[in-house]
Amino acid sequence: MNRPALDPARLTWRKASASSDQGACVEVAHDVDWVAVRDSKDTDRPGLTVAASAFTTFVEATKTGTLSNTP
Repeated sequence: MNRPALDPARLTWRKASASSDQGACVEVAHDVDWVAVRDSKDTDRPGLTVAASAFTTFVEATKTGTLSNTP
């Protein structure tokens, strides 16, 4: 699947409600198939775009504590 060139200006970005006022957080935006992630302190830099299914797997692994740092 080819990664789209998502236009950050056209996406609706959201930040975690638990993020600090110091900007130490990431923001996410999504469409049907893709999730974009960017640094909330530097929103002009390009973010990372991943398949929505991969992002869902990542989030679930962090919630359940099954995320491993081994390849």
